[in-house]
Amino acid sequence: MTTAPAGTVTQAVPLRLRERIRHWLDSEPVLAYLFMSPGWLILLLFMSYPFFLGIWISLTDRTVGLPSGEFVGFRNYAELLRDRTFHLTVMNTFIYGFVTVPFKLVLGLLLALLLNQAFPMRNVLRAALLLPWIVPTALSSLAWLMLYDAVLSPFSWLLKNWGLIESNIAFLGTRTNAIISLCIANIWRGTPFFAVAILAGLQAVPQELHEAAAIEGANRVQRFLAVTLPVIKGILVITTLFSIIWTFADFQLVYVLTKGGPANSTHIFGTYAWQIGIGGAGKLGIGAAISLYMFPVLAVLSAILLRYVRSQEA
Repeated sequence: MTTAPAGTVTQAVPLRLRERIRHWLDSEPVLAYLFMSPGWLILLLFMSYPFFLGIWISLTDRTVGLPSGEFVGFRNYAELLRDRTFHLTVMNTFIYGFVTVPFKLVLGLLLALLLNQAFPMRNVLRAALLLPWIVPTALSSLAWLMLYDAVLSPFSWLLKNWGLIESNIAFLGTRTNAIISLCIANIWRGTPFFAVAILAGLQAVPQELHEAAAIEGANRVQRFLAVTLPVIKGILVITTLFSIIWTFADFQLVYVLTKGGPANSTHIFGTYAWQIGIGGAGKLGIGAAISLYMFPVLAVLSAILLRYVRSQEA
């Protein structure tokens, strides 16, 4: 009976390992995950630490100026359930999110369909469309604050000159007016995101499909429903998901225009968490709990929309 030399065995093991590694690297999915792993690790590092720190702070009575707080469990969450302002904040956030997003979707789709047509100055209009989106939110919010001014508002001036009103409108003076004004400003700012994303999807639709449908006698509406919509459906869902997340987490626009007023009646999650946690009371624990109340809602919405996208792709 003969045995292989020890050197042969030690050389065979690295050889097999190299072959296995080479086989893994030849696999496109493995190689793709390998290239993405540094970015994912950095993303997880910068996201997971603040997230879990926020969870820990929400379970304490930590306040501004103190290095730490005592563990109180879910007391902060229970207190918020008895807080009427928090109830109004939840309602405002849902109104703000689920009223503005459909408007942004429809207006963005109409603008994308318009800009997908051939006409003079089309590229100029495409560039101008991006202005509301690329201008810093704080600056555009200050512009809207001037437009909504109770005395100098150009909107009130126009409406009075047209004989539609007799006195200036207090756009930010009541809860109803302020919520409507916030929604209008948010729609103005967020519509370009939908328009640009949908326009990119429209340009990916093969022209041959439209020509074939036209030959079969389909009109524009029928071609849109049968050819265009199935192609851009995934883009519509993804842009809607991102818009919902960004709208729910909005802070700058609401803070600049109303700061949650009048009388704490227009707070959304972000502004109320800032007021309780940092701006006024300095109760970091309760402020963190307010922010985390939004997480389950967004997680469920994201799961539903992403599952819908996967079902359509299957």
